[in-house]
Amino acid sequence: MASDAIRAIAGDSAVSALKWSASIIQIAGYAATAFGWAPWNLFFFLAGVTGWFVVGVLWNDRALMLIHVVAFAVLIAGMQDGQDVGPAGVSGGP
Repeated sequence: MASDAIRAIAGDSAVSALKWSASIIQIAGYAATAFGWAPWNLFFFLAGVTGWFVVGVLWNDRALMLIHVVAFAVLIAGMQDGQDVGPAGVSGGP
């Protein structure tokens, strides 16, 4: 019994650390977008979205997994497009 409680607490703190890390990384992605730091903004977003997807898996939360799989796919699709888009959607490429 006690070992289950310890495992649950340790698991909760690991998930909490992952949630906070992923959130801070995503906020860095928003900041990078605001300052036009492409493509770094996309890399921050990919890391944050991946972190939140893992949280969804650990919690067995399908809605959380779905939204982050879709976000990941859209980010990858945008990266494949090759457009360098800065703040306010202004294209920096040819």
